[in-house]
Formats: sequence, C-alpha cells, structure tokens
Amino acid sequence: MKIILDNGHGRETKGKRSPVWPDGSQLLEYEFNRHVVQIIKQELDKLFIPNIILVPEENDISLKERCERANKIYQQENKKAFLISVHANAGGGTGWECFTSVGQTESDVIAAYIFAAANRVLPDIRFRKDFTDGDPDKEAHFYILRKTQCPAVLTENLFMDNEKDCKFLMTLEGVKKIALLHVQGIQNYLKTLENE
Repeated sequence: MKIILDNGHGRETKGKRSPVWPDGSQLLEYEFNRHVVQIIKQELDKLFIPNIILVPEENDISLKERCERANKIYQQENKKAFLISVHANAGGGTGWECFTSVGQTESDVIAAYIFAAANRVLPDIRFRKDFTDGDPDKEAHFYILRKTQCPAVLTENLFMDNEKDCKFLMTLEGVKKIALLHVQGIQNYLKTLENE
C-alpha cells in the first residue's frame, strides 16, 4: 500500500495565508502544508511504509494535474494506494476536521482512523464533526476528493485565521503533532489490512 501525500497549494496561491499577527508573524499555508507532509514522509520512511509526495514543487500545481498524478500512481500500484491532502483551514472558526467525498467509501474508514488519532494527539482541540452518516468526517465535493480514483481524505488542521490556532501551527511542536496524528492514523488503518 502506497500513501500519496498531497501538500495543498503553492507559493503563489492567492489568499492562502494567515493575517499578519501583532508580533509581525504570518503563516503561509503552502509552507505549513509542506512542512507537515515532509515530517509525515520521514516518519513513514522510518516505519518502511511506502509513500510519495504528490507535489514536490513549491509552485502551485492545478487540481487537475494533482489528480492525474494521483491516479497514475494508483494505477501503477495496482490500486493499492490512498491519498491524504493536508491543509490549514480559514474562514472564521477554530478546530480540526477531516473531509471525504460524498457517500460511504473506503475513504470514510481511513478518515475514521485519522480522526481517532487526532483525538489522542490533540486532546484539548475542538473537533468539527458530522455524524449524519454515522462517522465523524464531513463530506464535500472537493475536486481532489471527487476526481481521484483512489480513496482520498482531506484534513483541515486548525484555522490559520484564528490567532490561537495559528500560533500553535507556527510552532515546531504544533507541526510535529499535526504530522503525528496523520502517521498514527495511517499506521492503525494499515494494521487492519494486515489482519484481513
């Protein structure tokens, strides 16, 4: 099983940044996403879990191109791959959430494991859940979730326009914890496949 790691957005993507805080600091989402994904990759490598970074470039790669890359990897791996797209949220709010495409698929199973890991790693964080269909992930028509042939999960890791959330994301501890919850979720999901 190969894990496809998507670090959303690029250097020039408009608007994907926090406000400039009173101390002059600012989070750029493309940097945060890449930092988290790099740590996830390092940890998966230590665990000998096959993985690939979907967008090694710093410039923005279109959603269409990302999905084409993911689908090619999925086909090359004999349909033994899934994608995790890592983001920081914005829009006035707080907390952590996870998205899958509409309907019940293997993506929902993977998301549940990542959610469980997030609950353990970030016990003091608000979780934004939707149990309408019996599991905690939210369903959305995001392009990356709809157009990938493989199971796909998108995580929104706190709000970069909320000062408290953002300040946590700007620390090494925060980045490591966000990466860790992904790694633990991946590990626990893969363990269930070994037992099948």
